Amino acid sequence: MYKQKEGTIVRIRVPGKIGDRLWMLGLEESCIYVVEGEKESIIINGGLSYVAPDLIRQFDQYGIDESRIKGILVLHAHFDHMGIVPFFKRRRPEIRVYGSERACEIFKNPKGRRVANEFSRLVAERVGRAQLLDEYDLSWNGDVEGTVLSEGDCIDLGGATLRIYETPGHSLCSIAAYMQESKALFASDSIGIPFKEIIETSPAYNYADYMESLEKLKNLEVDLICADHYGYITGEEAREYVVRTIIAARETYSMMKQTFRRAKSVEKAAEEWTRTFCKERPDYLLTPEILKKVNEQIFSHLAQEPEPAVD
Repeated sequence: MYKQKEGTIVRIRVPGKIGDRLWMLGLEESCIYVVEGEKESIIINGGLSYVAPDLIRQFDQYGIDESRIKGILVLHAHFDHMGIVPFFKRRRPEIRVYGSERACEIFKNPKGRRVANEFSRLVAERVGRAQLLDEYDLSWNGDVEGTVLSEGDCIDLGGATLRIYETPGHSLCSIAAYMQESKALFASDSIGIPFKEIIETSPAYNYADYMESLEKLKNLEVDLICADHYGYITGEEAREYVVRTIIAARETYSMMKQTFRRAKSVEKAAEEWTRTFCKERPDYLLTPEILKKVNEQIFSHLAQEPEPAVD
């Protein structure tokens, strides 16, 4: 967690047009971006499954031509970042689903699909939207093929180009996209999550990789941080956001180390951290069950780190 300085926060959580060629749609907890190129359009972030009906409504509301959308870019294959993919792939079979090599493997993996469907329902129940999972064709069932993207690949939309960076750390399958024309960074949970006025970090796969990925991104010229959760960021905060995430990650990881030393086990540390987190942030997106699983991953990696030598 990193508390921001007063006067430096410009976070926008209301759907609408961000700028030339760029829209934020979806809901505050699951932000979906549409980039409209001269040749075609693309959706960035597969989001939570239950936002699919909202997107259909928003396409009409904002005059977005759905027929021009030829791709969905999944920045990592966690349930809350790939939920709308099956619906739109079945609705428009010509759509290409982009992801990292590992993400494309998860799309076809029975366990990955089962977890995505299970966790999607847990969160939908939490926010009172579980009925949408039954009313719409939203489940993963193995019929989605991915198109693999790697470091340095580009998606040319015509007048707007997305350059891909491999950014493991939050997950092994994480990638980020940078649009030079708008100086917009789409990094999903590879950078901090802008919850309320703080920065939440989540090196769920590997802390060292997470920090290395941040170092890779920090020198990009950025005017917009298009986060997958809780809106987009502009101004001074956007320009400094990756560096602020680095600071936040160090602070949070240090506190997690203290928690682990006190708890003396992964299970107890994860329970304590999750309990405190949920008490302080009762309206955070993820359920306690899901958060505990994420925290167990982090503490498991932390537990394998050698303790510093004592003189």
